[in-house]
Amino acid sequence: MAAHPPPLAQGRSDAAGHLVNASERLSELQFECGGELPGVIAIPALRELETKARTFGLKLARTIRASNGRDAITAWVEIEPDADGGTNMRFASWQSAPLPPEDTAQIAEHRAAIDRTLAELVARLDRRQCLLSVDCEAADLAELCSAMKGGLGRPWTDFVSVDGANHHQPMHWRLLDGASLTIPGSQRKWRATLLPQQVPGRDPAGFELCLTADVPLARPQLHEAEVAAPRNSQGLVGRNVAPVLRQPISRIIANAETIRTRLAGPIADEYSQYAADIAAAGQHLLALVEDLSDLEVVESEDFNTAPDRIDLAQVAQQAASILAGRAQEKGIAIDAPRQGESLAAIAESRRVLQILLNLVGNAIRYSPENSHIWIRLEDEGARARVIVADQGPGLSHEQQVKVFDKFERLGRSGEDGGSGLGLYISRRLARAMGGDLTVESAPGQGARFVLDIPADLSAQTPAAAKAYRLD
Repeated sequence: MAAHPPPLAQGRSDAAGHLVNASERLSELQFECGGELPGVIAIPALRELETKARTFGLKLARTIRASNGRDAITAWVEIEPDADGGTNMRFASWQSAPLPPEDTAQIAEHRAAIDRTLAELVARLDRRQCLLSVDCEAADLAELCSAMKGGLGRPWTDFVSVDGANHHQPMHWRLLDGASLTIPGSQRKWRATLLPQQVPGRDPAGFELCLTADVPLARPQLHEAEVAAPRNSQGLVGRNVAPVLRQPISRIIANAETIRTRLAGPIADEYSQYAADIAAAGQHLLALVEDLSDLEVVESEDFNTAPDRIDLAQVAQQAASILAGRAQEKGIAIDAPRQGESLAAIAESRRVLQILLNLVGNAIRYSPENSHIWIRLEDEGARARVIVADQGPGLSHEQQVKVFDKFERLGRSGEDGGSGLGLYISRRLARAMGGDLTVESAPGQGARFVLDIPADLSAQTPAAAKAYRLD
């Protein structure tokens, strides 16, 4: 009988799952993965397989994948429990190949996604780095946010101190990308990220500014009355829970994305997928927190909006710009209002944007790849309308009746259908602004969601402008 060939590598673990001895090849990989000998198994795929074999008392054999930072390693390992509660490991094959070169463009894209997730202030800038809009929630940025909103049109660097800068001349955006900042009113240190909005071969047409802190903001302390409040008390999620959860969940998502995209170092494909699942679950949880917070707001007795004169075309263009990246991933083209189009209305701009982001986001989620989404404007005299149409599966009459119900997902799972609150909240917002949100659809013919709000009559005729009063 032919003898079995000697193993290419072998090792042994104890009852606690520690690698207690190993041949040269295995011990070298253990050290390169940051482990010790004896010590906890530092090779993720090997540790997982060893734990299963030891816990269930089974002999297991399969291919594992690992990396030492230079090479991708594939090995066939057999693990058999021993009488002392540990395991014996034998490697019948061991192959290594250089890791593929990193895709610098993809890495930059993932870094930008992480910066957006962690940012506590996001601003839109024009090509000269002058402020167009500002959005922030951190308490220690209130002074900065207020100053920036009052100084739209000025360079954003007028409102912060750039560490190490000794002149007041405008700095090139590449020098400011990644710069450390000191911000009035905040004890934390900040980092700026400038994400250019550009077409290859041309100068940036504008920028997205993200400010990220080195540490999270200290968790707010709840007053005794708030802690003792019943769980269903009005505003509990929005006032107390949501602010506490947003930042840690965002950091979980960002860390998972760092692992998934291998920015922190090479890992096996299955562990990259685990990290992707964690990031996706985090995104779903964060969206649920935001939806529950919005739900409390729109259902409160004293809820109202802040009407103002807005241009529906500009808001629609902003929604399309924000979701352009998500649409591009599916090859979906968003046909938004053209430059020069205008439709004056009376509504709260950020609430209209919230509704349109929900409508366009849903259209992207349920439309097939390589399809189109249209955002169209209609002037109906006293009413202004924006229509979001897609080429998705469409809705039956019964589905159209239920689609605006609270927690209604039309039979979809929570993973791909959201919380079922987006359209319910959007319709409540539309009606709070004196408008409505309706749907027109048929199975197989896509869907048309129509947002109808009061028109700005003062922008239409001089006579209407004289008679118009804004409450």
